[in-house]
Amino acid sequence: MTRKKFQVYGLGQCCLDYIGKVDSYPPPDVKCEFRDMVIQGGGPVATALVALAKWRVSCTFAGVIGDDRFGDMIKAALEDENVDTTGLVVRQGTESQFAFILAEPGVGRRTIFWRRPTGPPPGPHELDYGVIRRAEIFHTDGLFTEASLAAAKVAKEAGVRVVVDGGSFREGMLELAGLSDYFLASETFSTGMVGKDEPLNACYKLAELGPAVVGVTLGPRGYVALAEGRVIERPAYLVDPVDTTGCGDVFHAGFTYGLIKGWEVDKCLDFGAWAAARVSLELGGRTGIPPLGEIRNEGWLDV
Repeated sequence: MTRKKFQVYGLGQCCLDYIGKVDSYPPPDVKCEFRDMVIQGGGPVATALVALAKWRVSCTFAGVIGDDRFGDMIKAALEDENVDTTGLVVRQGTESQFAFILAEPGVGRRTIFWRRPTGPPPGPHELDYGVIRRAEIFHTDGLFTEASLAAAKVAKEAGVRVVVDGGSFREGMLELAGLSDYFLASETFSTGMVGKDEPLNACYKLAELGPAVVGVTLGPRGYVALAEGRVIERPAYLVDPVDTTGCGDVFHAGFTYGLIKGWEVDKCLDFGAWAAARVSLELGGRTGIPPLGEIRNEGWLDV
């Protein structure tokens, strides 16, 4: 039997997000009315794959959900966007990851209340290494440390490019950086790594571990990156943000999309920043993902 080949194999978090707007974050012990609530899937890797699938990149996702209603909704949301969920593990008698998010439109700020999945993470023995070896790119957030490291090692040995979304500085992430080709971290990761607001210094330290390209996303300040020793710094695209949920996830999706298209690193990063800015114009991390037609119209692709 021939396994189906996917361009991107993703391993990481998936969750269900409840997102509402507030004019400003409330003080303790008061009632605060929110409005315009949306319910949709979330998670760094899961949302990145949804964006890539919208852009006609074939994707398969590996992660964990519970056998609850939230899990059903997470799985359905991925499948509705043509993301393969063969690697999604369902833990019986457990609860899926869930988040409630308060967005402050115009401020570019949101507050996240979340619960991690109550079941065990996917283990290395639960991954399909045959599918990983046949992919073009392995994309992970490193949350499931053992599985992420095992998958990255297999991908690296098979010549599959490894892209890491470094959201939080935690155990195993530096080892994962050493197995990656592209390591794009958040400002939170950078600060946790070097102890201060010095993202370029974090890039240099990450580059010493081996990735060809490292970078740090800085929200409204743009991003800084090192591409084989060359410094790249760009401001963010100017928009009036409604909700920044999912911006980092789609930045990574945009970068990965550029890799698949064979673009130069500068264009990959810039497209990621543009796509992230578009996402911030809508409530939720997936609603504002720009469609392929808009990407063409904006001149990113040849018509």
